[in-house]
Amino acid sequence: MALQYCSLNAYTTTTLAQFSNEDRNELDPNRPRPFLPSPAEEFGPLASTFGRRVLTGLGSAAVVALGANFAGSTSFLLGFWPETSRGLKLDVVYPIKGYSRCVEPSKGFEFVYPASWVGDQTLLYRAVGKAESERALDPPPLSEESSARKSRRNNVSEPVVAFGPPGSSGETNVSVIVSPVPLDFSIEAFGGANEVGEAIVRTVTGKRLDVKGTLVRSKLREDTSKRLNYYELEFRVESPSFRRHNVAVCCARNGHLYTLNAQAPESAWPGVKQDFYNIADSFNLTT
Repeated sequence: MALQYCSLNAYTTTTLAQFSNEDRNELDPNRPRPFLPSPAEEFGPLASTFGRRVLTGLGSAAVVALGANFAGSTSFLLGFWPETSRGLKLDVVYPIKGYSRCVEPSKGFEFVYPASWVGDQTLLYRAVGKAESERALDPPPLSEESSARKSRRNNVSEPVVAFGPPGSSGETNVSVIVSPVPLDFSIEAFGGANEVGEAIVRTVTGKRLDVKGTLVRSKLREDTSKRLNYYELEFRVESPSFRRHNVAVCCARNGHLYTLNAQAPESAWPGVKQDFYNIADSFNLTT
């Protein structure tokens, strides 16, 4: 037994002797330990990178949402600065306060209309047909009758643009007609706003005894920077078969007469009255 104890003691002594001073220091509980980062500190840079990626993703998603006007978000934000946004023509792309802008650069005019309204499909089909006829490979007919019909069609001014509520009968709409006139033509030659309004009403009703026109109001809107006058008119047209309410704007420039006309059945007038006034007030020439 003593022999076994001595052997064990000798083994332990020899084993301990094999440890270096450094090894023994490692076992010393009072020795300062090296600093080890906490999990939060270790993964902090990763969290920061992840956060930046999340913010970048959210930012990109926000840009896409704004660009697509998702759920009306862009229109809502632009509504906080309506005048500035309209001045930048952003309402051509995004409706602002319920209105979109129509800009016709080839004819040089613009106006706003209810954002829910759509373009007149008849005008679209006519434009497509006209373009196709101009590109046709067949020569035009040479008969006098066909030439006469073509001449009459060219003398009739059709709307350049037209908009109206979707799914309606077409009785409620706004349109713009641009007609050629002599270069020295002047609306002011007819007199003041009231005289111009009466002349327009007489032109609309023509010589038909069963059609009556009544001028409701008229006013002159001056653009001193362009030395241009806009005549805004409101009138009613009645006959045994219909009763219609109209708001129109007329102006002339560089050999062209511009006429914006918004019309609706008299029964629908209360619901579109403010829209028509806003449309008329927004009509401007851009050239």
